[in-house]
This record gives sequence, C-alpha cells and structure tokens, in this order.
Amino acid sequence: MEKIREEIVNIQKQQVMRNVLFALSPLCLASIYLYGWRFLAVLSVVVASGLLSEWLMARRYKLKVTESVFVSCVLFALSLPPGVPLWIAAVGIAFGIVFGKMVFGGFGKNVFNPAITARAFVYISFGVPLTARFLLPQSTLNWFPAGFGTWLTTADSVSAATPMATGSASYLELLLGTVSGSFGETSALLIVLGGAWIIYKKAANWKIVAGSILGFLVLQTILWLGGNPNASDPLYALLSGSFLLGAFFMVTDPISSSQSTDIGRWVYGALFGLLTVVIRVFANWAEGVTFAILLVNMFGPLFDHYFKQMKAKRKAKAKAQAGGAA
Repeated sequence: MEKIREEIVNIQKQQVMRNVLFALSPLCLASIYLYGWRFLAVLSVVVASGLLSEWLMARRYKLKVTESVFVSCVLFALSLPPGVPLWIAAVGIAFGIVFGKMVFGGFGKNVFNPAITARAFVYISFGVPLTARFLLPQSTLNWFPAGFGTWLTTADSVSAATPMATGSASYLELLLGTVSGSFGETSALLIVLGGAWIIYKKAANWKIVAGSILGFLVLQTILWLGGNPNASDPLYALLSGSFLLGAFFMVTDPISSSQSTDIGRWVYGALFGLLTVVIRVFANWAEGVTFAILLVNMFGPLFDHYFKQMKAKRKAKAKAQAGGAA
C-alpha cells in the first residue's frame, strides 16, 4: 500500500513538471528571438548531457529517469549567457544532476535544486565566460525575424555590469527583455505570465512567491531609503536580474522547498528574498539569486520539521484544553 501511495505521488509530481515545461516554453522562444538559434544548440547540449547523466546514475542504482530532468535542463539553459561555451554548459548540468539530485537518491529526495546547483558550479568555476554580457543590437529587435533569422544576434560579448547594477535600461526594456543578460532572465513580463500559469495549475505555491517578493521589496526599500549606494530603486531591482525567474520557477521547486505548512512556505520565501538583497547589496556578486536559493534549500527540511512539530503541539494543546473543559 505504501508503495502504491508513493507511486501516485510521483505521478502527480511528474504532471507538475509538465506544467512547468509548458510555462517555460515562451521564455525559450523569446531566447531565440532575442539572441538567435544558438540558444537551441545550448539547450540541446544541456538536455543531452543532463539526460545521459541521470540515465547512467539511475542505471547504476536501479532508479528511474524522471521528467523532472527536463525541467532542470531547461531552467539551467535559460540561466546561461548567450556566449557560454557548449562544453561548459554540458559539464555544468552533469554536475547539477549528479551532485544536486542523484547522490541524494534521485527524484523526490534531493535537498538542492539541480538547476541552481549546476548554475552555482559553473559560475564559481568559469567566472569569465559566465559574466560575459551580449549587447543586443536594436535593429534586430524591432523587426521580424530578429533572432529567428540568425545564429547569434551579435558576434561580440563584453564582460560588463548588468542593467541591474548600472540602471542603464528603462522599465519597458526590463519588461520586454531587450537588455543584456542571460537567455531567459531578461523579460520580466514573460516570467510573470509563466509564473502565474504554474501557480494557477498548482505547480508552484503562491505563498512562497509572495513571501519572496515581499521579503525582497521590504529590505530593498529600507536600504534604498537609507541611502545605501548599492541599493537601487526597489521596483527596478525587482525587474532586473534573475530574481523573478528564481522566485517563480526555482525556489518554488516542490522537492527542495518547504512545503509542509503555510507558515513554512511564507518564511521560506521571505528568507529567499531577504538573502538575495543582502548578497546583492553587501557582497561582491551583483546577482545573489543563485547563492540565496542554495542557502534556503538547506533550511527547507528544517522549516518542515520545526513548523510541523509546532503545529502538532498546538493541536495537542487545543485537544487537551477541550478535553479538560468537557
């Protein structure tokens, strides 16, 4: 009976992964439109490497290859800059799948999000290629077919600050995604629409997303109003970088996030938002999302354990009081 129940849960989680893939498809199309067909090459290499890594580990330990590997691969590909060498993309996702998921026992048992594990590994190991920003020529963005008619929309990359750090982009550019950045992090509008879809389909919990955004805006506003030179306008900071992609699609991962109680979800999300601001403002990394997600992933099981116990104690106390009154 326990085995049947576990199988049903796994099937439900696989349906969640399909909904996430559907929500990410507009971001994939936008990546081709903005940067060219090279995104498809990066995505193909990432999927092939990720699938092979999971298959080899699953075969060795008699586990099953699950559809979640495709979600991890797509998210990782979208987090990469357009000029990333293909071999780095392949090595990164292999590390994320093996050490972010399979060493913990496979799907449903991993502590860390595999895609963000892969992102952290390549960011730390290959800093220069991962911080190269491609400048989008406006002439290719205003007319169809734009990136659909080229391999890569520009031949040169520059290692430079992001619009988040410089404040060089307008709000409209941040919404549409016509700014330099990684493949799938630039269009805030598409991220929010895709995020709304997975919340509607219950593939992501809105409380984690709301807690993330609330925690982010509160601390960002305090630091901005306090005159911290590294703290930008809260709304601009929210739309810049990869925070929204992380808040909707990564920190809400039903496996590595806190899911047992509502209060745990709120605290988990708020901690992610707070840590992102702290790392962005006070650390040397302009983008703090990667490390913030890994940090809150470590707290997920602790929150589940603590808040479940707290809930159980409250129920037991209420029951005892009701029995005493009777």
